[in-house]
Amino acid sequence: MASIRLFTIRGIPVRMHITFPLILLWAAVQFGGTQGNWLRGAAFGIVFTLLLFVCVVLHELAHSVVAIQFGSRVHEITLLPLGGVAQMEHVPEKPLQELAMSVAGPLTSGVIGVGLAVLTVLLFPLRIWGDFLRALGSGGTLQWAYLMPYLAVTNLFLALFNLLPAFPMDGGRVLRALLAAVLPYGRATVIAIRVGQGLAWMIGLAGLLARDVFLILIALFVYAGAAQEGRIVQLKTALAGLRVRQVYSHPVQPVQAEEPLSRVVDLMLSGFQTDFPVCDGERLIGMLSGSDVLRGLKERGPDTPISEVMQRNFFTVQLEDDLFDVQQRMSEQGLEAVPVVEGSTFLGLLTRRDLEEAYRLVLAYPALLPRRSAGG
Repeated sequence: MASIRLFTIRGIPVRMHITFPLILLWAAVQFGGTQGNWLRGAAFGIVFTLLLFVCVVLHELAHSVVAIQFGSRVHEITLLPLGGVAQMEHVPEKPLQELAMSVAGPLTSGVIGVGLAVLTVLLFPLRIWGDFLRALGSGGTLQWAYLMPYLAVTNLFLALFNLLPAFPMDGGRVLRALLAAVLPYGRATVIAIRVGQGLAWMIGLAGLLARDVFLILIALFVYAGAAQEGRIVQLKTALAGLRVRQVYSHPVQPVQAEEPLSRVVDLMLSGFQTDFPVCDGERLIGMLSGSDVLRGLKERGPDTPISEVMQRNFFTVQLEDDLFDVQQRMSEQGLEAVPVVEGSTFLGLLTRRDLEEAYRLVLAYPALLPRRSAGG
């Protein structure tokens, strides 16, 4: 995901997706076009949107803190034009844990909204609420004094909106957690996905009838999020209990650090291997991907030693690692292959092709690959 790191809070990197400035541009145009003074309206919209996304970070941080308490690892929080996303290693599957993690975000937004509403009453005359609501309803001038009540109302709206029973909103996970208390996890997920996609159709239809592009975008976002959740759960169900040792590729062709890139090109042309472990005897000292080879050839030439372009910091896996967890990490990092090691000894490669073949085989014939229980 192309993003820029902004800061780190409680050990969690907060990043901004490269498309995030689009929401600031939209806010400037939307607010500026409805105000008498375009520049003042645009400034109000940009400041309001930036403050709102501070609240979004707190919302996602609440999810993350609860997930960490239940043993999950949070890789990062990413700000997107339509909101924020916390990238977690895994979502707690015990119904009460998932329920607690899911409601933490909307609860935080609700507390922020109520807190800002109370603060508005304490700092401003009570009539400001009536003036603000009239200006909001009639499209009147938004004064800077309205910034706090506007944030209060929006946070309360976000708290309620996120509780809609549809993935990827928190309400979808709340619904699944409640269903999973009495149904198998997979069945609970299927029902929650269908409810969410049905809701997406209703939102999309309302958007078409009202000619509201924003509602249509929300409908598409909800429908796609539900479909993605379904794919993840299907993949997790298929790979459940499988270990790296059951599907990884071995033996594979290693290369030496002192060999030239031209040697790797010859190996790539004579076979199907595109990622190469760099070994000193049996000890793994580096990794060389297809993109590393192409970049090295372009910048340095075919006679360049492999040691000058290989990766020295890389992700490795063990034979008994859970296959689904490894697949998730590979997907998050955009990796085509990871080395399988025992200590520093290289054993083989786990490739995206290995994972796809295992997935297809399990779907076609679930008993083909023996399972191992999580505690076995």
